[in-house]
Amino acid sequence: MTCWLRRSHRRNPRSTAVGGVAQQNAQGRGVPADAPATINQPESDTLQAYKPAPAPAPTGEFALDGTTTAPYASRVARVPAAESKLMAPQPTMAPADQVAPQEENRNRVQDFKTNPVHAALEDPVSTFSIDVDTASYSFVRRSLKEGSVPQADTVRVEEMINYFPYDWKGPDSASTPFNSTVSVMPTPWNEHTKLMHVAIKGFDIKPTEQPKANLVFLIDVSGSMDEPDKLPLLKSAFRLLVSKLRADDTISIVTYAGEAGTVLMPTRAAEKDKILNAIDNLTPGGSTAGEAGIREAYKLAQQSFVKDGVNRVMLATDGDFNVGQSDDDDLKRLIEQERKSGVFLSVFGFGHDNLNDQMMQTIAQNGNGTAAYIDTLAEAEKVLVEDASSTLFPIAKDVKIQVEFNPNKVSEYRLIGYETRALNREDFNNDRVDAGDIGSGHSVTAIYEITPKGSGGEQIDPLRYGQATVNNGGVANADEYAFVKIRYKLPTEDVSKLITTPVTSANEVASFDQASTDQRFSVAVAAFGQKLRDEDATAKFGYDRIMEIATAARGADPFGYRSEFLSLVRLASALGGNR
Repeated sequence: MTCWLRRSHRRNPRSTAVGGVAQQNAQGRGVPADAPATINQPESDTLQAYKPAPAPAPTGEFALDGTTTAPYASRVARVPAAESKLMAPQPTMAPADQVAPQEENRNRVQDFKTNPVHAALEDPVSTFSIDVDTASYSFVRRSLKEGSVPQADTVRVEEMINYFPYDWKGPDSASTPFNSTVSVMPTPWNEHTKLMHVAIKGFDIKPTEQPKANLVFLIDVSGSMDEPDKLPLLKSAFRLLVSKLRADDTISIVTYAGEAGTVLMPTRAAEKDKILNAIDNLTPGGSTAGEAGIREAYKLAQQSFVKDGVNRVMLATDGDFNVGQSDDDDLKRLIEQERKSGVFLSVFGFGHDNLNDQMMQTIAQNGNGTAAYIDTLAEAEKVLVEDASSTLFPIAKDVKIQVEFNPNKVSEYRLIGYETRALNREDFNNDRVDAGDIGSGHSVTAIYEITPKGSGGEQIDPLRYGQATVNNGGVANADEYAFVKIRYKLPTEDVSKLITTPVTSANEVASFDQASTDQRFSVAVAAFGQKLRDEDATAKFGYDRIMEIATAARGADPFGYRSEFLSLVRLASALGGNR
């Protein structure tokens, strides 16, 4: 699916931070810029307007906005998103001459270039880290529902694809943490190429077998979090997570604003009222000492460390660090050092117009955790309730994929997405190089577009003197398209294991329509992500074709995620983004 730290320089002016945003936000609401987070403190009239009523227990009704509520049972019953009140209504498009000018974009995202086409004869090996983050999809969804085409660099195609649950074949036992399935099928947007579809499914740990969890909620309560879609939504989201935990799990809460502080010492989840009361009484104010909060959270996690259990810091923030270390590389080194202790870190982003997505991605990737963006209570439920097992319980870490293409069968290839997860070829066998992690039941998908030799669709001229020759009169494994290798480590081990899969004609699907429902839907999402990024490959592939494929492959859709995707395709088409 692939950073939240402020840099002193940027090549891309779109990702340049606006100085002093958090301080201005705080001061603009009558809160001292250096005021620390407080519990049960009197509030000014100004802050009172922003503080929501305590969130109801998860078994009651959730207030989703100022006018709408929906019963929790509606989510349990899996009402399709298109019909559910949990989903925000689609915006009404105003005529072009009546649309107000957009405000300055202050979000900070990592700029990257789309993966190029490679000649298999010259560069046959592709290596990258697995990615199960989903933040990009949520961010794209919010942009479209607010009536704007998302900025290209906010679209990470692999995170779009991996947002959805897929029924890939999983491993038969826990002794192997995941299973991989490779298929080759025609490309719907190019008659001269094929898609090599790599599907990975993690072992799904049964609830009765899940290890004990030691969680530290690290919550940003700085002035920049004083918005309805930030701290109030965050508090409701974490209430949902508390309801999911078992009685003997442990929760601690650390907050940070002008300085870090411990709000709740390690407490058994059975003491739910005590934990929820601590969450409800969080109030915003002050600058953002994120580094101090991270150090305090790891310290607390170590104090209640569970051997052979899950030890995780769960950081919730808009990423606007401005006190202490606030440089990407400095925070990266801090997180890399702390992960050696066996404590993982996940990051949950809130808010918009000042979101430091780049820093959040960096912290999550280097903390052996995942990054998600929560823009609605429905998304909070998806991440923290429906996907709780994959979010909290790792089954493999440092998962890397390396594919070697056979130039005798494949002329060219390109990896769709994973640009921010690229690794050097030599990194694959280096167990010191960090990579992505897979949680219980996670499904991960990677798609290559390949050009079979002699298909006539080559984009790169062949080398005049580049013809491969062999002395033994033949080429080993000449019938293979590629050879897929996956390296991984078990969560508590430091030495990697290897899984290999040769890709031959036996993996081929005769026509795209004969591919499975999940395969076709994931390809539709891949096409949509590329379309939003205005990539050459899908320039002539219309939204109508994407809609056609996705509609035919919607399947059972118990959570309504795929129905919602169809509405996003319609919105993008109406907005005229990259036709």
